[in-house]
Amino acid sequence: MANQLICLDTSVLIDYYRKTDKSNSFFFNLTQTYSHFAVSIITKYEVYIGSNEEQDKFWEKFFQNITVLYFDDIANKEAVKIFRTLKQKNKAIDIPDLLIGATASVHKLQLATLNNKHFSRIEGLKLITKN
Repeated sequence: MANQLICLDTSVLIDYYRKTDKSNSFFFNLTQTYSHFAVSIITKYEVYIGSNEEQDKFWEKFFQNITVLYFDDIANKEAVKIFRTLKQKNKAIDIPDLLIGATASVHKLQLATLNNKHFSRIEGLKLITKN
């Protein structure tokens, strides 16, 4: 099993939560190859704003067992750089995706996502996508 830390995008977590049979989720698939996962604090925010009190219990347990990467000044500078590059190319993406991508990028982590359309625009960001 690969020992490297993999950053998970919000789309991967939502897919996992929604699947009745968790073994059909992209996250479950990832756990067959990788053993260490992280999320950006932005992903944690996105999950909780789309969640209700009952769902919060599920997410609290989930986030207890995962590394949370904080959005700091280094990630901020990277996000600004990415934003300017994408804006110049007229290929802007949603701000939360930009911040998640910048966080994964500065930590030199691969990002697992179901949103290849947006994240593939971030130069140098290594993605793990569903086949």
